[in-house]
Amino acid sequence: MKVLLGIGGSEDSLYALEQAVARAMAAGDDLTIAIVENPDSSMDEGELRARVDAVLENEGFDAEVVSLSGHPGSQLLEFAEREEFDRIVLGGGETSPLGKVQLGSIAEFVLLNAQTTVTLIR
Repeated sequence: MKVLLGIGGSEDSLYALEQAVARAMAAGDDLTIAIVENPDSSMDEGELRARVDAVLENEGFDAEVVSLSGHPGSQLLEFAEREEFDRIVLGGGETSPLGKVQLGSIAEFVLLNAQTTVTLIR
């Protein structure tokens, strides 16, 4: 399966990075990691790229890493369509005290507009 993981530097996306790499290794999936701009993240692109490289090296897994600029949700969807990914994977979503899932703006945009399957890792 051809999988696209979008990460923007939030703790949720870093957790999703580790989980998606482990899942891709177990399933034999072809994983591409897209670093997107996230104004809510304190990590810059260089720090995020170093973190991605460290996880991939630690797991001994090879994945393509790309950087997308512009509106993160739109760029992820355009890239996913252009490259014909089977699934988009994102981190995010916190559970409110009442049990409802609260999504970040990027995850919400992708979930509402994707033409392919989206997996949210929480």
